[in-house]
Amino acid sequence: MLYIVEDDPNIREIEAYAMRSNGFEVELFTSGDELFLAIAKEIPELVILDIMLPNQDGLLILKSLRSQESTKTIPVIIVSAKASELDKVKGLDLGADDYLTKPFGVMEIVSRVKALLRRSHIQKQTTVLYYQDIKVDDEAHLVFVDDEQVVLTYKEYKLLKYLLQNPGIALTRAQIQEHVWGYDTEIESRTIDIHINTLRKKIKDHNATVIKTVRNVGYKLGG
Repeated sequence: MLYIVEDDPNIREIEAYAMRSNGFEVELFTSGDELFLAIAKEIPELVILDIMLPNQDGLLILKSLRSQESTKTIPVIIVSAKASELDKVKGLDLGADDYLTKPFGVMEIVSRVKALLRRSHIQKQTTVLYYQDIKVDDEAHLVFVDDEQVVLTYKEYKLLKYLLQNPGIALTRAQIQEHVWGYDTEIESRTIDIHINTLRKKIKDHNATVIKTVRNVGYKLGG
């Protein structure tokens, strides 16, 4: 089941038609209040979320989803007319898995939904990851360093998890962008660097011996 939150009836129907034509069941909502009433009854596989909504904007809805135990791992795609890099980075850093700007192609949104659901299903197969003194409990969405809990942002968490899933492998910036920020999402290279630096501080990787920079390539975990 997919949930679509969009107050523009034309766009809402386009999204619904695209999903239903590809075999997905969908429920349609025009506000955050309607969404959370539905979530209380059934947790969706994925949420397609507009930003500019009545009463409560999509970013506040996203923050609320990520702050609750029952909803924090639901894949979310933001679909918005806000197309600046700042808007995209803000949405992704708050926990969106992908960001699609309006107007969009029907096949594009279908492809992004399918890609995100594939990644989500793969990620659910591994629940606990370890590296040296770092532990990531993916089911509980918790991170520990030297048995002390470390609080990460949503993107920092996804970045650390991706590195732990690929120890010793030099991951390119393009790979990191696709797996952490989402399919075909445009971000500046410095956005990745900033997140790596803050992540290093939080996991006490002061000398960059855990997360290593691979010159002209990207980053890798140990090795």
